[in-house]
Amino acid sequence: MNKVVETGVEDTSSVGFYMDFFGFRERPFTLVPDPDFLFWSAQHRRAYSVLEFGILSRAPITLVTGGVGCGKTTLLRELLRQFGSKVTVGLISNAQGGRGELIQWVLNSLGVPFDSGVGYVQLFQKLQDYLIEEYASGRRVVLIFDEAQNLSPESLEELRMLTNINSGKDEVIQLVLVGQPELRDMILDPSLRQLAQRIAASFHLMPLDETAVIELISHRLKAAGGTGDEISEAAARMIFKVTHGVPRLVNQICDMALLYAWSMDHPRVNEHVVQSVLDDGVFFAAQIAAEDAKRQ
Repeated sequence: MNKVVETGVEDTSSVGFYMDFFGFRERPFTLVPDPDFLFWSAQHRRAYSVLEFGILSRAPITLVTGGVGCGKTTLLRELLRQFGSKVTVGLISNAQGGRGELIQWVLNSLGVPFDSGVGYVQLFQKLQDYLIEEYASGRRVVLIFDEAQNLSPESLEELRMLTNINSGKDEVIQLVLVGQPELRDMILDPSLRQLAQRIAASFHLMPLDETAVIELISHRLKAAGGTGDEISEAAARMIFKVTHGVPRLVNQICDMALLYAWSMDHPRVNEHVVQSVLDDGVFFAAQIAAEDAKRQ
């Protein structure tokens, strides 16, 4: 890299410089899930349609799975933005623990105060009373479990039991389970057959193909205020090969490639710039991407 930032002091000016250099309003490839930058690939549209259908059809359980970095959490943020004012939503991430602790996670996500010292029956009754109160007020409760693969089989079965609160035409609670591919494998286990039977809608997100990666890069460049041509198509094809189409990894290497282009005074990211990023070893996830692709 030609431009050097003095070490020993945290400095974000290089990011600002490449933004000014390319004329961006904001960084095009941050890793923070942002619905404003959501790229609607064909499969992301289908995945969101499944989530939307699950909510609107009052499905007891909706399931969306996909590999790390495929955009599941970003889809959830969009779902929350669209439905957050229409239903009562509890978002639970990385929930763990045994019987009774899951109920505490749920109550906490809904903002329902509780005494952690009471027993399971009292906690379950408190949750049931809350759900009935919301239903009486004309609102359904949707519980979204992100990273649900971290739940134990016992906790997944406990979630199924929550749907028993629904009776007849009265759906007072719906579950949305989102997680990595192993979640799907867990639910297909014969011991969770009853849970699987209550999943009315499901979708599995795969990495993007080459065409979609090229479109994703252009989309995010434009969303940040650029022209969409700051990264050449040849460079985008190279990025696809390195990342195997995983959106999060595409964002990582694109961000670094823009930084390198600025440091080299290149007005555009080309194959040479991407290769420089790879040669310097700063894209640490390259090997991980290759291993994940083999497991898809």
